[in-house]
Amino acid sequence: MTEPLNELDCLPADFLWGVATASYQIEGAVAEDGRSPSIWDTFSHTPGMVHRGDTGDVACDHYHRWREDIGIMERLGVDAYRFSVAWPRVVPGVDGKVNDAGLDFYDRLTDGLLAAGITPFPTLYHWDLPQVLQDRGGWPERETAERFAAYAGTVAERLGDRIQNWCTLNEPLCSSWIGHLEGRMAPGLTDITAAVRASYHLHLGHGLAVQAIRAAVPDAQVGIVNNLSPCEPASDSPEDHAAAVRADGHNNRWWLDPIHGRGYPQDMLDLYGVDLPEKPGDLATIATPLDWLGVNYYFRTVVADDPIGPLPNTRQVDPAGARHTGMDWEVHPNGLETLLMRLTEEYGVQRIFVTENGSAYPDVVRADGTVDDPERTRFLEEHLAACARALRKGAPLAGYFAWSLLDNFEWAYGYEKRFGLVHVDYETLRRTIKGSGHRYADLIQAHRARARRAA
Repeated sequence: MTEPLNELDCLPADFLWGVATASYQIEGAVAEDGRSPSIWDTFSHTPGMVHRGDTGDVACDHYHRWREDIGIMERLGVDAYRFSVAWPRVVPGVDGKVNDAGLDFYDRLTDGLLAAGITPFPTLYHWDLPQVLQDRGGWPERETAERFAAYAGTVAERLGDRIQNWCTLNEPLCSSWIGHLEGRMAPGLTDITAAVRASYHLHLGHGLAVQAIRAAVPDAQVGIVNNLSPCEPASDSPEDHAAAVRADGHNNRWWLDPIHGRGYPQDMLDLYGVDLPEKPGDLATIATPLDWLGVNYYFRTVVADDPIGPLPNTRQVDPAGARHTGMDWEVHPNGLETLLMRLTEEYGVQRIFVTENGSAYPDVVRADGTVDDPERTRFLEEHLAACARALRKGAPLAGYFAWSLLDNFEWAYGYEKRFGLVHVDYETLRRTIKGSGHRYADLIQAHRARARRAA
């Protein structure tokens, strides 16, 4: 085993080490056992929307290879697995009828994880809305929020005797802003009114789903996952400072304020100029108390004012001397510490998980079949050290989930970008643990050894 990171000495004995994936990115089997198309099936099969025309039709074939993938998790030594449930597998039609064959898959997966001593952390929505609901208007319509809650309750009723930890939504920012405003993700719209309405109904669906999960599983621990990014001005000018405030509203406050009972930020409502489809009682439902908050962190945002630029009228600036991942995202570990402390001090969050954190690099398989990825390993170590610094300052951080377990279908980037701790040969689907995966396993073992010595 390689040397531990001394910075991690402060991690509590019950700190949760995990890995994360998402259904459309890894499962494949898109037409098996009653699954209906999702908006990502439609989007990926639309010419020009995804790099090289890649689709999730096969992906990593996790639907058939889940036992092998649990075995890999056992080799890594993780405590928990954050996966997502594919809504169109469970409720494929517009009639709301449950597809038992689809739900059976998650039954088997849950039992397999528990048998391996791995805690399941299901996410109920990671962007794969059934296309039949998109055809009825999708997230801009209130009906979708209500149907989401019914689906969430169905899954909780089936699996809640074995699963305690639940996540409603993953990154509603991406579903709303990137999917409905920027058009770079499914459903591929560029409409601010649709985007704001979608964001509202995603929040409403979240609140209703929390209530449905708790009705089915009274002792459930329920959270939501937001992708957050510290926003900083590119200069000391008043205009750039104002731009950073707008960027923060767009990227962070719009997603944090409502679920913490603060309503929607007025400055952003003024900027968007769209009336919310609010009904009495909605804001209280959206702010249904949570047991934990998930943070997905990849990069910070440095912005300059751009009055004619896209909403929120900013232009992103690349800091001088910055390191970048293969996504051309800045490597800035301090941003994760900043976010964790802000959630602790400003929002009073009582329990936090880093639910995604990872990096894409152009991996090379060596002649002996191994994959050495020192840049990803460094990224992992630096961000775990940032977690430890936040813990020392009082952040209630309970665990860390590396993104991702496997190389996979990276949305509009197709299969070109690899985030996995495990390399996937897309021709043969062979899995190979990368150097970063081995390092993650070593860090987990070192933490457990420290905890045993301290006991």
